[in-house]
Amino acid sequence: MTDITFPTSILFRRLKSASRGLLWLGLAMLVLGIAAVIFPLASTLAVTLLVGSVLLISGILTLAGAFSIHGTGPFFGALLLALLSIAAGIFVLFNPLAGAASLTLFLGFIFMLEGAFELLLAFEMRPHGGWGGMVFSGIASILVAVLIAAGWPAISAVALGILLGVNFISTGIGYIVLSRALNPAARS
Repeated sequence: MTDITFPTSILFRRLKSASRGLLWLGLAMLVLGIAAVIFPLASTLAVTLLVGSVLLISGILTLAGAFSIHGTGPFFGALLLALLSIAAGIFVLFNPLAGAASLTLFLGFIFMLEGAFELLLAFEMRPHGGWGGMVFSGIASILVAVLIAAGWPAISAVALGILLGVNFISTGIGYIVLSRALNPAARS
């Protein structure tokens, strides 16, 4: 006879052993989220410039690595990827508002996926305490994605900072609630 709750029990034990780490992760995300909401333009520009820098650096590294690849097809594939990454990085770095608009749209897509995965995790945890915090976080992430779609591109100058902050706050609260539910000592 197979126990249907076996995967959930394994997940629960793993999460319970990591409850202290989840608490610290939740607190850090909460603090970062509050800072991002208080300073939305600065956090939007910081995220945009960081992504542009990462694209540029990864493109340069991919370009350098492309010359060590043997074979015409793989070489030109890596070369194309490198040049696209470099071009995207330069575009974002020199046009941060246009880059912010593109990143805002991409972030909306990511928030939609994150919300769906958090809801799946919550329903996997449902027999155990703390699953409601993850439901809250999943719904908040999906609502943020809907807000992005409704206001894009006009809200892009501050949207990344505010929406990333709200997402960090909701995820931080979700992890804190989950950690406290998994750790009986934290509840007393």
